Amino acid sequence: MGGRVAIVGSYNQDFVWRTQQFPVPGETRLGHFSTGPGGKGFNQAVAAARQGGKVCFIAALGRDALGENAAKLAQAEGIEARWQWCDDAATGNAAIVLDGRGQNLIIVGSGANLALSVAHVEAQGEAIAQAAIVLVQHEVCPEATARALKLARDAKVATMLNPAPPLSDEDGRLLPLVDLITPNETEFAHLLARHAGKTIEASSIAALDDARLHALARQLGVPSVVMTLGSAGCFVSHGEGARWRDEAPYYRVPAEAVRVRDTTGAGDAFSGSLAAALAELGESSFQSAIVQANRVAGLATEREGAALAIPTRAEVMQRFG
Repeated sequence: MGGRVAIVGSYNQDFVWRTQQFPVPGETRLGHFSTGPGGKGFNQAVAAARQGGKVCFIAALGRDALGENAAKLAQAEGIEARWQWCDDAATGNAAIVLDGRGQNLIIVGSGANLALSVAHVEAQGEAIAQAAIVLVQHEVCPEATARALKLARDAKVATMLNPAPPLSDEDGRLLPLVDLITPNETEFAHLLARHAGKTIEASSIAALDDARLHALARQLGVPSVVMTLGSAGCFVSHGEGARWRDEAPYYRVPAEAVRVRDTTGAGDAFSGSLAAALAELGESSFQSAIVQANRVAGLATEREGAALAIPTRAEVMQRFG
């Protein structure tokens, strides 16, 4: 079993429509419907748990049928959930449209996620202090997220932020509290524009040379940046104050050869499994944790869905050895 991971984040019930091509405004297309668990926080908690991490998940649910189902799912995954039950907010939900290439469009109704309180997070202070790493995102109340990071920092626990979805106002107070961020190209471009005054097209980032990418990453002031680049793999950049040992200050890890079917939740699979790998890093290299996370994310794209598409540790080992 791995080390302890505390995740403060969202639960959303995903309502998914699949169609060959995205409709344009005013157009109606036929498709297929399914529903399942999601939310960046829950996806990441499932990813960490399925890779052997001991996961404490701190989140809010509406007191409704979707919330009751979420609690049962977490228990079935072996996740220690610390729920804040809300009487005046619905369980979070998301509408997801997928095209024939596996690309997605997503609209989120935050519901109870935005009601997650600072007081509830503070009540889980002992669980946060006992973790090897704390992982957060941008789908719950920003004050609760900031408080979780501050509690972790005070306890000298490693902190990790998946800066998604991109926010215009909250990154500034979160970035100084984290040891590691895991943006994709769009999120990285947003962070550069917001905090470094650099404008760059997200679609051009993967093609930049490594030295240029490293220089840009260093302008965010975060010790370690791990940028996910889809089919181009991922890029790692460490500053002098990086918490983890690594042989090189920056490098790329290529994507694994997979048959992409659905990219929904792939970034969450990466972040959650990376947190689990870092929680049990021991004498292993940081790069080995990146490789493992890359494999988990790759396999997740071969299945439909978000949380339930994430492979187990045994499945990753069977595929990649």
